[in-house]
Amino acid sequence: MNADRQLTVGRIVGIHGVDGWVKLESFTEPRLRIFSYRPWRLMLAGTESEVASAQGHEQGKGIVGKLPGCDDRDAAARLVGATIQVPRSALPKPKRGEYYWTDLEGLAVVNADGVDFGKVSHLFATGANDVLVVQGERERLIPYVTGQFVKEVNLQAGRITVDWDPEF
Repeated sequence: MNADRQLTVGRIVGIHGVDGWVKLESFTEPRLRIFSYRPWRLMLAGTESEVASAQGHEQGKGIVGKLPGCDDRDAAARLVGATIQVPRSALPKPKRGEYYWTDLEGLAVVNADGVDFGKVSHLFATGANDVLVVQGERERLIPYVTGQFVKEVNLQAGRITVDWDPEF
């Protein structure tokens, strides 16, 4: 795990009003937690800028934010499309047995017999559980259910051991 690695936690998707507020899409849970991570690094069209602090709140079905120095509609419009990144070190340490998805991405996945399935490409959530997307000789979707399918996560070794049939 690289603590200095930048993680995308959201993006600016529109403008709100005339005073420089922006509409945000947050990838955090809960979605307002995006405002507790600092500093933000805004990435847009190959340029980046740092935002020391931002404030925001829920607005209808979405969230809106106010960034320092963004004081009118034109300034807000120039930010639309920017991704919001924070350093990995800004996130709180997960509890024992819990992991951030970003820390699982790239880990090797093997079963108890040592069969190599490939590496975790990414994860996605379903109503029942999260799912590991493993890329190897073929793509596998493995439910992230600890105890049943996920037997061990070893970040230091860079490996997840699963109980999964190689033919499935």
